[in-house]
Amino acid sequence: MQVRELNQADAKEYYHLRLEALLTNPDAFITTYEQEKQRPDPINTIAQRLESETSRTFGLFVEETLAGVVTLVKESHPKFSHKASILAMYITKDHRRKGGAELLIKELIQFARAIELEVLHLSVVTDNHPAQELYKKLGFHTYGTEEKAIKLPNRYLDEDHMVLFL
Repeated sequence: MQVRELNQADAKEYYHLRLEALLTNPDAFITTYEQEKQRPDPINTIAQRLESETSRTFGLFVEETLAGVVTLVKESHPKFSHKASILAMYITKDHRRKGGAELLIKELIQFARAIELEVLHLSVVTDNHPAQELYKKLGFHTYGTEEKAIKLPNRYLDEDHMVLFL
């Protein structure tokens, strides 16, 4: 397993993994599979996003295949420029609980330190215990729970907001 920052050449593979993520774990993402499929020119849009100045996406590769991703989005306002959010974390089912998620987050944290960020935020659905345990292991702590954070057709999901001070 290896982790590297993704670039526009990875856009097509990222898109296919994103669709898989939305089908496999729909409760973990705000975007739905149907919304993602309806986007015009998604590969080009993703390629542009992968080259953005305000975000970085890291990929977990297993034998040359993209098996996981995570995105860091930096705050743009000068008074918030010391902070960033972690979004869109996903590991394929076949590669879960094998250390890949930890490698991804550690690489992201190392990058965040290198660009002198001081605070990392993330949100995780309260019943996603494996993710919560991973984040706690890496130094994040919960600073609040948002009830009814996500509305699904017939239920709500709560989210824990977590922070890591670098």
